[in-house]
Amino acid sequence: MSEDIKRILIVDDEEDLCEILQFNLESEGYNTEIAYSAEEALQKDLSKFNLLLLDVMMGKMSGFKLIDIIRKEKKLDVPVIFLTAKSGENDMLTGFNLGADDYITKPYSLKELIARVKVALRRSSSVSKAKKNILQFNEMILDLEAKTLVIDDEKVELTLKEFQILRLLFENKNKIYSRDEMLETIWGDNVVVTNRTVDVNITRLRKKLKQYGEYIKNRPGLGYYFAT
Repeated sequence: MSEDIKRILIVDDEEDLCEILQFNLESEGYNTEIAYSAEEALQKDLSKFNLLLLDVMMGKMSGFKLIDIIRKEKKLDVPVIFLTAKSGENDMLTGFNLGADDYITKPYSLKELIARVKVALRRSSSVSKAKKNILQFNEMILDLEAKTLVIDDEKVELTLKEFQILRLLFENKNKIYSRDEMLETIWGDNVVVTNRTVDVNITRLRKKLKQYGEYIKNRPGLGYYFAT
């Protein structure tokens, strides 16, 4: 299946409604799955979906409880749209406070629903692309596009080689890189430098990283790695 096809999970105990939603969403080119209860939804790998459509009132576990588990226990930021008959202002506020991206009350127009689904997916896609350009560890943020490092809200000046070393180790946490591997990856074959060059750059980098410098470890005889 193409990675461009968005996957949507419908979680609702009304089978007829689920079938209508599935038909219309798949007509728009989306791939959909159905769970007829919150418990059934939790049996699935929710991280593989691009969007969840949740009812609020379902059997033993409500949609509110489900999103609470998704956000707090599973730590997933997958977009969620509530589709529910609970139209009270307090219900809507509860949904948003629990981490919903949208809240649509029944009955609703299928055209409006599909429009809101497209907006949620587009917004999520934009956020995902932005996140791909950012590496973060606690209060240390590495911007891959701007080639900048920020620690505790303060910009840290790095040379290009220092940035490239940090990026290599940061993107591949706990993986050990020998000095030769780092020279080949960062300096290339056409530049004549020694292993000592790696050590000098690592030493400077550790100092600039302040409290995070200790995360760059050296395994004697093997090489360097960013330990987490």
